[in-house]
Amino acid sequence: MTRLCKNCNFENQDDYDFCAKCGTPLVEGLKPTQFNVYRAQDLKVNKKALIAAYIATIFLSWSGVFIGLISKNTVFATFTFFGFFMPFFLVQSRHPTLRKHGLVMMIISLLGVALSFYIMMH
Repeated sequence: MTRLCKNCNFENQDDYDFCAKCGTPLVEGLKPTQFNVYRAQDLKVNKKALIAAYIATIFLSWSGVFIGLISKNTVFATFTFFGFFMPFFLVQSRHPTLRKHGLVMMIISLLGVALSFYIMMH
């Protein structure tokens, strides 16, 4: 069974006390508690986590290049696709700084993967 919001007609789950869309109380006499709303721009970026993300992206994206140079007949370049995970995650962020770093990491990953496959094919 669902609860229909009187304000916006949104169908909420039965165990919800407030509308998931507009926040209107779904139970008579229930008053919303005070809560803080943070915008993505207000949040600070953890620089240590960002450095770790760059290190992980570079290691995963460029590892195929180094292994390809060491041993010519390897298909290790396919492993470099794991370097795209962090950039794809950061590009989807609402925080403009994280989005910017995600795009930079995406370029780093593209170059590493392209070079890995070039070395693997030649």
